[in-house]
Amino acid sequence: MLEIKHLNYSVVEDGNTIDILKDINLKIDDKELVVITGQNGSGKSTLAKILMGIIPATSGKIFLNGKDITDLSITDRARLGIAYAFQQPTVFKGLTVKDLIDIATGDTNTVASACDYLSRVGLCAREYINREVNSKLSGGELKRIELALLLARGAELNICDEPEAGIDLWSFDALVNLFQNEKRTFVVISHQRKLIEIASKVILMEKGKIKKVGTFGQMSECMQPLACDKLEGV
Repeated sequence: MLEIKHLNYSVVEDGNTIDILKDINLKIDDKELVVITGQNGSGKSTLAKILMGIIPATSGKIFLNGKDITDLSITDRARLGIAYAFQQPTVFKGLTVKDLIDIATGDTNTVASACDYLSRVGLCAREYINREVNSKLSGGELKRIELALLLARGAELNICDEPEAGIDLWSFDALVNLFQNEKRTFVVISHQRKLIEIASKVILMEKGKIKKVGTFGQMSECMQPLACDKLEGV
């Protein structure tokens, strides 16, 4: 179980303190599919990066299965079973997809086992298993390869920042099936209705705070577009 207590994150710009996250309190149970959604700038990606240890919280605590991981490094969190899929996937010049799957699993995989990870994210293994992971691949291809590596890691807690970005309609259906069928804990940053609908828990963020937590049905009224106040005299 992941537990977040009174988490805050602030930055200082031009001598002014800007609060990005404000008193975040949250519990995520094992094998839950949790979708964090909200408008751009609401703090979703910042929260995900703090959970992975990419950036440090200003204050508050993070616990994984009762262990305080607040001050642990990315490497230490990964060893404890946390994995992260970036919004913008990384390229690995000189390494093939098969090479990266071997690194992710810590073992030499058969082609058949490596292909299994690729097929689960909607990629034809025959076409990709020996491809170099470089800039010649599209953003959507890189995103799906990164998700395959995340599966290969076998992590207990998987954090995915907008996994649907750049993915075509047909592959998106495979992505939805993946999150529905994998018996692991997923924390997914997304605006996509299909992912929000299948989540066991939806977290709606607004202006750095958690506005509401519930199922899609419980959240629908809160997820309407915000009204824009007109400027005076316009």
